[in-house]
Amino acid sequence: MGNIIAIVGRPNVGKSTFFNRLVGWRHAIVDEIAGVTRDRIYGKSDWNGVEFSVIDTGGWVVNSDDIFEEEIRKQVVLAIEEADVITFLVDVQSGVTDMDSAVADILRRTQKPVYLVANKVDNNELRFSASDFYTLGLGDPWCISSINGAGTGDLLDDIVKHFSTKTEQEEESLKIPRIAVVGRPNVGKSSLINTFIGEERNIVTPIAGTTRDAIDTHYRKFGYDFIIVDTAGLRRKAKVKEDLEFYSVLRSVRAIENSDVCLLLIDATQGIERQDMNIFSLIVRNRKGLVIVVNKWDLVEKDNKTTEEYTKAIKERIAPFNNVPIVFASALTKQRVFKVVEQAIQVFENRKRRVPTSQLNEFLQETLDIQQPPAYKGKYIKIKYVTQLPTKTPQFAFFCNLPQYIRDPYKRYLENRLREKFNFSGVPLELYFRQK
Repeated sequence: MGNIIAIVGRPNVGKSTFFNRLVGWRHAIVDEIAGVTRDRIYGKSDWNGVEFSVIDTGGWVVNSDDIFEEEIRKQVVLAIEEADVITFLVDVQSGVTDMDSAVADILRRTQKPVYLVANKVDNNELRFSASDFYTLGLGDPWCISSINGAGTGDLLDDIVKHFSTKTEQEEESLKIPRIAVVGRPNVGKSSLINTFIGEERNIVTPIAGTTRDAIDTHYRKFGYDFIIVDTAGLRRKAKVKEDLEFYSVLRSVRAIENSDVCLLLIDATQGIERQDMNIFSLIVRNRKGLVIVVNKWDLVEKDNKTTEEYTKAIKERIAPFNNVPIVFASALTKQRVFKVVEQAIQVFENRKRRVPTSQLNEFLQETLDIQQPPAYKGKYIKIKYVTQLPTKTPQFAFFCNLPQYIRDPYKRYLENRLREKFNFSGVPLELYFRQK
């Protein structure tokens, strides 16, 4: 399952505030002016060990002269169709409006779970006003306050019952590696896959956005066995206008979430751009393995320093997580295409690597001999031991006397040493520091 929540409702009921509450940071712009959110915004969250994605949609408006409102209505309908659970936000302080009734009329027809959420219940007196929303015909309203978090925990407890847990997701997932090819439109994703499999399986044109769906292809050649997924190009949200393209973006996001390793394609003639960094961040937040493929390398004028300078520029942009394989390739001339496959499989092996606790603690002693944690506020920090957590991706717990005093530079030092010692190239690592 994709485990996707869509947040819908009329303008200015607090959808973006609720979204920020779920994802844990101010990702969506919040303002008292209605209609600030026009594009769909995606975020990642988890509750009680269950991971899920959240979509913040624009406010639903009818009979408006605003040229954006028709597009917003379309995207709200698409989000409802693509999501697994829908949360319908209403404003308890404003009461039931005609626009609330219009949204409710659509939601009553869906077979998916719909949660009627009465927002802005900032005190107990306002709870009585929530009973007005029974007229919408969507059952009991859940009373919450997005601004201070009141009631959101109980709501999430009930929502996650509809989602698969990590354990169930792992049981459902195949042992065969899933490799997603992602990037901006027209960087050569379909061409690269056609070169991999040796046939014109996916349509290729010079027009950006030719690929609409996430397409799975089973690769069984040269001793390799994996699923490779071609995705639609992820462009900036401001440029996502067509209904079909909105579906494509959602499916590309899901393809990343359901993959083991992502091949992030960059156009060598354009360099690494802002949207490439957005996709990179999405991959890292989902803890997926990563190989950066600089495609169309045959079109670049080169000297003996071009590759080195290009590599340095990429690593500066993606720092501090710059321990990532970078392959300079060309889907058209088949230059280094097989190396892309080799690196992807190596990153997959790195991602599932388990390090025995005895080896980790030998590594820890060596690392501490080189550099002890610096004292902080006159306190000396002692790291006692380390162990790898039983998670699907590499995560490590360091036990020490004063975990709150370990600063980010020393955390990065430990992470870099782990990468050097045990080869976690291309894999995001999570380090936790706990009281011993």
